[in-house]
Amino acid sequence: MLKTESLSKVFMAEDMETLALNKVDFTVNEGEFVAIMGPSGCGKSTLLNILGLLDTPTQGNYYFQSENMAGYSENHRARIRKNKIGFIFQNFNLIDELTIFENIELPLVYNGIESRERKVRVQEELDKMGILHRKNHFPIQLSGGQQQRVAIARALITNPQLILADEPTGNLDSAKGEEIMEMLTTLNNGGTTIVMVTHSKRDAEYSSRIVNLFDGKIVSERR
Repeated sequence: MLKTESLSKVFMAEDMETLALNKVDFTVNEGEFVAIMGPSGCGKSTLLNILGLLDTPTQGNYYFQSENMAGYSENHRARIRKNKIGFIFQNFNLIDELTIFENIELPLVYNGIESRERKVRVQEELDKMGILHRKNHFPIQLSGGQQQRVAIARALITNPQLILADEPTGNLDSAKGEEIMEMLTTLNNGGTTIVMVTHSKRDAEYSSRIVNLFDGKIVSERR
C-alpha cells in the first residue's frame, strides 16, 4: 500500500540545514499495523506527515497505492487525503466551536456528501464509539478518552483505507490509552491499514511490526 524509496527531508532555517529523514526505504502492506518508534527528533512525525501527504520529501519517491506522489498538485494530494486517509492526533485536533456531531460530520461536508447521508453515517459512528449520547456536547465537555473516540470517529467517517496515528494515547491515562489501542486493533483486524508513531513500548506491542528510527534512518525492524 505504501512504499518509500531513498526518502529524504531537509528543513532549512536561516543558514542552518537539518536532515530530518535520510534515504529511508519503507514499505507497508495492505492490512498491516505498523508502529514507528524512536527518540524525539528522529524523524517519526516527519515521515508520518509525508505518508499522509501533509508534507513533501526533499528527495526520493513516495508511492501510495502504487502511484508516485511526486509532482502531484496540492489539490490532487488533498483529494487523496480526504478520500483515502484518516488522521488521529495526540491533541485530538477537534474544533471547540463545533459540537461532537459537527466535528465528525466535517469530512463528509468537505467531500460533498448530502445532508441525509451525513446524518446516518455520523449517527452510526457515534453509536459504534459509544458516544451517541454526547453528540450535542462540545469537546470541552468531554473527557480525554471521549475526545479521542470522537477523533477516531472523524478519522473513520470517510471509510479510509489508511489510518495515520500520531501518539494516539499520549494525552490519556493508561486505562483510557489501553481502550484506544484495543479500538485500533479491532479496526486493523477488520482490514484497515494503520501506521502509528509512538514513544510507548506498550502501545507498540499492539502492532504487527515495529520500526525503529534514529537520526532520520531506519535502524531496526521486528515483527
